[in-house]
Amino acid sequence: MARPKGSILVVDDEPAMRLLLSSVLKEEGHDVTTASSGEEALRLIAKRHYHLLLTDLKMPGISGLELLEQVKRDDPGTAVILLTAFGTVEGAVEAMRMGAVHYLLKPLSNPEELRLSVRRVLEERRVTDEATTLRQDTESVFPFGEIVAGDGKMQAALELGRSVAPTDATVLITGETGTGKELMARAIHHWSPRAGQSFVAVNCASLVETLLESELFGHEKGSFTGAVVQRRGRFELAHGGTLFLDEVGEMTHALQSKLLRVLQDGTFERVGGAKTVTVDVRVITATNRDLQRLVGERVFREDLYYRLSVFPITLPPLRERPADILPLADHVLRQAGRRFGKRIVGFAGEVPALLQGYGWPGNIRELQNVIERAVILCGEERITSAHLHLPLSSPPLSPGAPKTLRELEREAILGALVTHAGNRRKAADQLGVGLRTLYTRLREYGISGESVDEE
Repeated sequence: MARPKGSILVVDDEPAMRLLLSSVLKEEGHDVTTASSGEEALRLIAKRHYHLLLTDLKMPGISGLELLEQVKRDDPGTAVILLTAFGTVEGAVEAMRMGAVHYLLKPLSNPEELRLSVRRVLEERRVTDEATTLRQDTESVFPFGEIVAGDGKMQAALELGRSVAPTDATVLITGETGTGKELMARAIHHWSPRAGQSFVAVNCASLVETLLESELFGHEKGSFTGAVVQRRGRFELAHGGTLFLDEVGEMTHALQSKLLRVLQDGTFERVGGAKTVTVDVRVITATNRDLQRLVGERVFREDLYYRLSVFPITLPPLRERPADILPLADHVLRQAGRRFGKRIVGFAGEVPALLQGYGWPGNIRELQNVIERAVILCGEERITSAHLHLPLSSPPLSPGAPKTLRELEREAILGALVTHAGNRRKAADQLGVGLRTLYTRLREYGISGESVDEE
């Protein structure tokens, strides 16, 4: 197996040592950058990520220990090797406790010692990265499944998904737009015996009837204008796996009849064809419409409805999952930070309270859009209320039981803060209270009240 190459930052105040270290590592094929001080190293680290930091322990100004502490706080994915003289081994031991992966004694007895140490560290990092990538792949499929399901309703929905996954039962997932219906379908597929086969998704609302029929069942050459070759449909492509039909309530009666036949006996004909095609497909459907009402209005076939809803799962809207809002926001923040190359450590001031106080009519999809936009706009370490750009109003967070006066007052305060992008003085003016009174209420309700904005 080829040795893993990496980007390495060498930090030493001695020019001869920097030259020696960088020469040995460049011969190994590594991308090497050098710095003559801890201060210069921090400036370089602020501009890019390094796989490995190789730093002297004793340096004027920022020491190796201080540099290690800063790097582990700002970029914990960077591995650190310390260089130390024989008389400062205790300092190197302390560095190991702080997160350094290895230390080498100066002067180096043999360049091979350096080569072997760096190879081992980068190999360990490669294995860790592969595990992280595998976990991130899972997270991209289940951003609310294995990661965020603190709310009881969401936990119950996931348990239903886990229960039905090992079977071939048809599942109907209902919920508002943006609640993660396709993600739930993917989770069920992932937990099922069909996980190694294809997961094929079709949005039934995005295509006109003629195109949707061809998309689902395929067509024969010459069956209509533009059909210059035979084409297999999504049912055939999903053979052995799972077919997810989103917005199934948008299907016409003719297509509903054809879908019912496939669900009953697993057969159909391509558009323009006479040959019967047989498939083995697990079908999961989803809709944000009330199918029972559509059945009553004779818009949706009753027999198809009962065939689809063998195992119904309803996903709660985000406003009914307040405990999951901040964990989801943190997850989206981490993903967006990696994708956009931003080092943002979290949310500042009253932002968590603003996120929890907003009603999220667009659910998880809206939350994702808001956080990703904030990450793009943010040029600081933390996202502030000015980066959020939340609408001025939204549905109430938790409809249902009558609210207490304290709950109404807290919602009014949060609403005013959202309206004025976190500006507390303007929020106080809107509420008709003094700034001091507002701060008292902020502390009382656990809403951060740091730093007064008085523009």
